[in-house]
Amino acid sequence: MRELLFLNQYLKKYQVWMFWGLLCVLLTNIFSAMVPILVRLGLDEALNQSIWISGNADAPIVGLVFQSALFFALAILLIAIVRGVFMYTMRQTLVVVSRKVEYDIKNLLFDKYQGLGEGFYRKNMTGDLLSRMGEDVSNVRMYIGPAIMYFANILFSFIVVIYLMFTVNAHLAFWVLLPLPLLSFSIYHVSKLLNKGNKLIQMQLSLLTASAQETFAGIRIIKSFGMEEAFGQKFNREGEEYKKRSMRLAKINSLFFPLMLLLMGMSTLLVIYLGGKEVEKGRFTPGNLAEFVIYLNMLIWPVASLGWTTALVQKAAASQKRINEFLQVENHQVLEGQPFLFQETILLNQLTFTYEGKSIPALQNINLEIIKGKIIGVTGKTGSGKSTLAQLLAAQYYTNPETQSILIDGVSLAAINIADFRRHLAYVPQDVFLFSETIRDNITFGIEDGKASEESILSAVEAACLDKDISQWPNGLNTVLGERGVTLSGGQKQRVSLARALIKKAELYILDDCLSAIDVKTEKAIIKNIQRWLSNSTTIVISHRIAPLRMASHIVVLDEGRIVAQGSHEYLMANSLYYRNLI
Repeated sequence: MRELLFLNQYLKKYQVWMFWGLLCVLLTNIFSAMVPILVRLGLDEALNQSIWISGNADAPIVGLVFQSALFFALAILLIAIVRGVFMYTMRQTLVVVSRKVEYDIKNLLFDKYQGLGEGFYRKNMTGDLLSRMGEDVSNVRMYIGPAIMYFANILFSFIVVIYLMFTVNAHLAFWVLLPLPLLSFSIYHVSKLLNKGNKLIQMQLSLLTASAQETFAGIRIIKSFGMEEAFGQKFNREGEEYKKRSMRLAKINSLFFPLMLLLMGMSTLLVIYLGGKEVEKGRFTPGNLAEFVIYLNMLIWPVASLGWTTALVQKAAASQKRINEFLQVENHQVLEGQPFLFQETILLNQLTFTYEGKSIPALQNINLEIIKGKIIGVTGKTGSGKSTLAQLLAAQYYTNPETQSILIDGVSLAAINIADFRRHLAYVPQDVFLFSETIRDNITFGIEDGKASEESILSAVEAACLDKDISQWPNGLNTVLGERGVTLSGGQKQRVSLARALIKKAELYILDDCLSAIDVKTEKAIIKNIQRWLSNSTTIVISHRIAPLRMASHIVVLDEGRIVAQGSHEYLMANSLYYRNLI
């Protein structure tokens, strides 16, 4: 239950609903407990009024017995209706609360996911993230709703029914309830096995979901290499392991019902045998015996559901532990920091960065001054740290403010309000991502209010040389793209991504090899167009190719995470053999 303590905040939030729901559970059990009493009174009354004469019965007395039976039957029916109303209200409160908590936790997880940095997504697979938000949250909902409702029902049933049983006959009640300690011990033992089994199942489910997600995300590559069978076998192996773990848990779970039915059957035999002896001695009426049997049957379902409810709690605890793991991941992004004010320079001061789990730094002792309004070029071999530098400047990764490694006019980037910073940033990553929306929506994506004039959209489209492609699309800019923009070519996706950045008219642009899939002629036209867009902004252009770098007044050359040369293109051509070889 330790992991489930996190949910107490939601129980407190919806405490009024929970109170009324639990009150309805209690009232349901109280009205249910009235039925055996009425049965006892009705049966004893009928037996007292019955006078049997050899071969026939006195008609008036038979009528009296019928009237008495009808009265008690109507009373039982009325109580059943009232009980049904309370049971309906119980479900409408507790189950609705569980749905509200499910909604809250999913939103909490979604917000958490959005706030975490690039490092988190490098370590965790998308399928695992979806599994925790879907399957795990659903398991937690079952604890908040059905599990609490049934546990409360079990508790109130035991309190009400056992109290009445002892009131009727304490000696008989003691013998009837004797198997319960054995039942408790059995549940304790089996619940430990259930907890362990549920953890293993949830872990395997994440792997299974991640495998499926990865397969369908890369289905085109899989098909192009003819690897469908290999990936199918991999998925089957994961599915087979999931089935084995589930079957092992099902076998443990299946012990509950036979065990409970055996114990409850023993109790029923004790009631009939010992109760019959009491009736024989005249210390017990037939009505009492019927009452006791009904009481015992009222306990059968709560006790039988105890195993299932315990399994729900164990499963919820295992799922909540997985949810807590992500909720407890530290979010280093500053949401209430200083506003972004860029007047003069961005200074990289002894910037060193190592990816988590790696021993070799991706960047080492980077010292660089970026003057406002200038275009800075960054180049180097593959793996030299260019994209890492871009991601750090875009605040995708956390940098310790105490190191003062990235300073904007003397203020550490890590101390600046991240939302305000990104309002002034336009970042075009190397790995282009487009949403399954219209091309127009993808271009206006970065506009804060979501609205842009038709003139500004067309200007950005023209600057990115997309204007000639509009006629190729069925509905022009209103054409809906496939997943991740699959319906566009690589060059078209890069140009849509570039137009999305240009329309924002940001103070700081970071263009990470955003023209690599574009032919030389189109590249030259785009560079000519965007230079006027970038005239009032500070820009970092990362590229392997010479044409984009020629826009820059200052070029930085990286190799194995270090700056090996810097200066203008002409200076580097004259003084850096490494740069000349790259070109």
